[in-house]
Amino acid sequence: MKPKDVLGMAKEHGAVMVDLKFMDFVGTWQHFTVPVHELKEEIFEEGLGFDGSSIRGWAEIHASDMLVMPDPTTAVMDPFAKDLTLSVICTIADPITKEAYGRDPRNIALKAEKYLRSTGIADTAYFGPEAEFFVFDSVRFDNKVNGAFYEIGSGEAAWSTGREEEGGNRGYKIRHKEGYFPVAPLDSQNDLRTEMCLVLAAVGIEVERQHHEVATAGQAEIDFRFNTLVKCADQLSWFKHIVKNVAWRNGKTATFMPKPLFGDNGSGMHTHQSLWKNGKPLFAGDGYAGLSEMALHYIGGILKHARALAALCNPTTNSYKRLVPGFEAPVNLAYSSRNRSASIRIPMYSPSPKAKRLEFRSPDPSCNPYLAFAAQLMAGLDGVENKIDPGDPLDKDIYGLTPEELKDVPKMPGSLEEALDCLKKDHKFLLKGDVFTTDVIDTWIHLKTERELNAVRLRPHPMEFALYFDI
Repeated sequence: MKPKDVLGMAKEHGAVMVDLKFMDFVGTWQHFTVPVHELKEEIFEEGLGFDGSSIRGWAEIHASDMLVMPDPTTAVMDPFAKDLTLSVICTIADPITKEAYGRDPRNIALKAEKYLRSTGIADTAYFGPEAEFFVFDSVRFDNKVNGAFYEIGSGEAAWSTGREEEGGNRGYKIRHKEGYFPVAPLDSQNDLRTEMCLVLAAVGIEVERQHHEVATAGQAEIDFRFNTLVKCADQLSWFKHIVKNVAWRNGKTATFMPKPLFGDNGSGMHTHQSLWKNGKPLFAGDGYAGLSEMALHYIGGILKHARALAALCNPTTNSYKRLVPGFEAPVNLAYSSRNRSASIRIPMYSPSPKAKRLEFRSPDPSCNPYLAFAAQLMAGLDGVENKIDPGDPLDKDIYGLTPEELKDVPKMPGSLEEALDCLKKDHKFLLKGDVFTTDVIDTWIHLKTERELNAVRLRPHPMEFALYFDI
């Protein structure tokens, strides 16, 4: 779609406003809205100015003037606006030089695709994330000088069997870790997820399936078809926006927080990926699990840099409540066919070369998709370029192995602090082709340390009162 086509689309649908969306550094959509008469062909080249000083991780007040550069290929009608509104995803540019802004996550993802093409290894990287989430009836939380708490409400939850409910409590609550695929009335959110699927389709996202996930209290998964790196990150941004807003308009609340519940499964984002060139898949071959040598080297790169990737793919303190040895998330850095206890799995659903891919199972949906996908691609390419051997596959139930058997298997970091330290020590692979910059890495580490890690580290935890008050 070209700029003139976007203008035609706005006229055809009777749009009265244009919503300009862009991703902040941490990974949350931001936007501002202009009347449709501001939508002119030249804004796609010249951009529209705004103050970027309050955007997390971006420019300071003395260099805050920025431009949004609308991408005409992303234009859709907004599914939630009361008045007819055209929505366009933007990148960010410097108003003086017109160069792409270095801390804009979408620009970083675009540079990753450009770097891939420059290597000659492949021309396309496909990504397919499985972003799990929870839909609750309510949530309350507070953090004060003299107290802190959170409380989640869910009529579907195992803890609600004794709750007084309007019309009477009719039982049918999903027990802990028994939420995978039950039918109604246990699965109380099928219609809600279907509504989410229909809205996703309305903005051009091809849904493959939806279902309840393992945990109680409305854990869910909706899978959509894989796409090229930047387009997939765009779609995942829409996905999170749609899930949250459909839940909201139905009187519920959705979260992509990795571990909101103690004692039940957290939400991961298993990420499928493959490389193609000239329309042909490059990961199919006659090696282990039907993989090519390139695919095995790509796996070698992911495994080598996985601990540094954690800082971008598992970027919250809460992420490490999910990444715990012996629980549902794969923390042991190994690969295997079919084995879901390995951090990298090679799906074996189809013998078709086009279906050959790897699934990196450690990431979670709290990540910024542009940064997470770009970083995974750069790690995999480093493996291909340097022919990194991934070692032997681990075709066993890793959770059942003894500590002695696991002592030589590397593991994901156990905390955000450890992950940031790994990124600090291992990020040269991200700097190739100026995809990530030293400024981006330093800013990310600083932002995560000061605004998140220290915010949690400095506060007493309610569990500490239970453990230590009478010490």
